[in-house]
Amino acid sequence: MTSEDRSPEEPPERNADQVRQGWVNRRREKIVEEIARNRRGEYTVPTWVLVLALVLLVGGWIAVVVLA
Repeated sequence: MTSEDRSPEEPPERNADQVRQGWVNRRREKIVEEIARNRRGEYTVPTWVLVLALVLLVGGWIAVVVLA
C-alpha cells in the first residue's frame, strides 16, 4: 500500500521497533512529568497506601478491643 492509496485519516503503517520506540518515549515523558510535579509539591499518596493504612488502623483498634 503506497501513501497515495491511503486516506488522509489513516495513520502511517509502523513496524514493531517504531511502536516500541514510541512507547518508550511516551513512558519517559510521563516519568519526567511526574518528577516535575513532585518537585513542585504536587505529590499525592497512592490510594493503595491510604487503604493499607486504614486497614492497619482499623485492625489495630479491633485487636485492642478484642484482646483487652
